[in-house]
Amino acid sequence: MIETVVESIRVSLMTQHRVVILKEVQGERHLPIWIGPYEAEAIAMELQGVAAARPLAYDLMRSLIGDLGGTVDRILVTDLSQDIFYARIVIRQNDRSVEIDSRPSDAIALAVRAQVPIMVAESVMDQAGVALDGDSDDEETAALPQRGRDRERDASRERVDDEQLSAFRDFINTLDLDDFDKKRGT
Repeated sequence: MIETVVESIRVSLMTQHRVVILKEVQGERHLPIWIGPYEAEAIAMELQGVAAARPLAYDLMRSLIGDLGGTVDRILVTDLSQDIFYARIVIRQNDRSVEIDSRPSDAIALAVRAQVPIMVAESVMDQAGVALDGDSDDEETAALPQRGRDRERDASRERVDDEQLSAFRDFINTLDLDDFDKKRGT
């Protein structure tokens, strides 16, 4: 598993779709995951230190887990199948570990609140990890596929060519590239 952090949440100026960008802690690959607007807002609020007037679902989840004697241990992004990401929330309670199926967006919103690691399976990062070329403020930002370290694994997967990535590149090029570090100061 590869440890990642939430680098930013970006919004397409054309479509208003949101994508959370996870970045390897000890690497240069990024993992973009499409998320809904409510989940994006919940993640952004926590990263910016903005408190909601009433508890959000993720605040409630953290409270429930804690009140039942558990702690959120980590989040796992475990699989990518047919363009759908899968995640697990790992909860520790006494001497046992419980894994709960989750959408990645919900798991990430909980992770930033509980301040726990977000781990990504090597196979998921190999399949969907990208390197963002150039400065993040550059309008020409493009996503390029990272080559997997294991040639046998690469050979067993269908190769992704430039034509297949063009839609993703087009999306990346329409993103508002202001990241949260700039917004935190306001």
